[in-house]
Amino acid sequence: MDNNKTYFSSIPYEMKGRKSTKETLEKDIVKFGDYNDFPDYLVNLYNNSSIHETCINAIVEAVKGDGLVAEPDFVLDKANNEDESWNDIYAKIAKDYYIFGGFAIEVIYNKLRTKIAEVYHIPFASVRSKESNHRGICEGYYIAHEWDSRGKYNIDVSKALYMPAYNTSKRDEQPAQLLYFKPYHPLQKYYPLPAYVGALKVIELDTEVDNFHVNNIKNGLAPSIAITTFTNASDDDRRAIENQLRLQYQGSSQAGQMFYMDVPSIEEKPIIEPIPQNGADGYYTSVNDMVIQKILTAHRITSPMLLGIKTEGQLGGAQEMLDAYTLFLNMVIKPIQQDLLGVMEGLLEFKYPEFDITLGVEQKQILDTGIDEVDVVVSKEAESSEGAELESNIEEDINEASL
Repeated sequence: MDNNKTYFSSIPYEMKGRKSTKETLEKDIVKFGDYNDFPDYLVNLYNNSSIHETCINAIVEAVKGDGLVAEPDFVLDKANNEDESWNDIYAKIAKDYYIFGGFAIEVIYNKLRTKIAEVYHIPFASVRSKESNHRGICEGYYIAHEWDSRGKYNIDVSKALYMPAYNTSKRDEQPAQLLYFKPYHPLQKYYPLPAYVGALKVIELDTEVDNFHVNNIKNGLAPSIAITTFTNASDDDRRAIENQLRLQYQGSSQAGQMFYMDVPSIEEKPIIEPIPQNGADGYYTSVNDMVIQKILTAHRITSPMLLGIKTEGQLGGAQEMLDAYTLFLNMVIKPIQQDLLGVMEGLLEFKYPEFDITLGVEQKQILDTGIDEVDVVVSKEAESSEGAELESNIEEDINEASL
């Protein structure tokens, strides 16, 4: 062994980055992500990134607006035997649609199979697709509360509920079906991706930075350190020491942790020196600003004021807020609303075939202008004709109520 040999190694900070979105077939089920857990990953980001959660909540609230409106209005009263209204269903699928990029609704037909009797929201994260047929059409889906296959060799299909895909022509033999809505996305055959998918790494960075600071403060604000040993260890011994240090140091959850070492003699004690973090405060401030801006960009929120975030150089005038909100409604919110309304309008028409139904969302106003203005968003199909009549009827109702 070369006694004069110097060995140097850095213990890297662990940052895995974005989860895989790949779709792989295992038995009869198509897995979503490496461990079939990509939807759970999206929920984890939503629960742990404050700015990301705020963006999602703001968008979902805007999509919900002041609630669904319809002609005739009584069709929205009851969606199922659990006393949920169609507004309740709409609120749930609006959140699923934005977090996951799609939503799922259970459709139950009446005994005569002549119309829809009930509809239920199915949590989107609990649904996995069956392999498509030779025509590329998925004929059914599996529903289960736990899909993470980490540490498991096989997925137990017998524990999942199978439900055929929504198809009105097969309602005689299939009294309950699953309407699985997913917009087109390149290279995604079975599962959708959310609109903010390009920012998943920076959203995860936001959660890790917060985690780092919390653990650093809890553990005494210990700085980064350099460790030098004098054991002249073999390659195997060095790898063992490195592995122990990695277990203690890697990851934001280990920030500021205390080390304990046991050496044979004082002559073999390691040198542990702090590494100065010059400009660390400015660095983290810059990272935080970059993270916020990129997350807002991913959600297509043009002005932080829409979320109550004041930024330097902005006056925050009412007109600026209105301009930003108008752009936000037209470019982000309205397309989502029309996707959801198109699906729900079709279901309502099948539930009430005797009526010509038009469905809309009464849009929120962010500033009180003192003018009773009503804006109703309708589906793309109804936009050309019935939508104008629906808005007119609602305006008349509001004017009559104010007299």
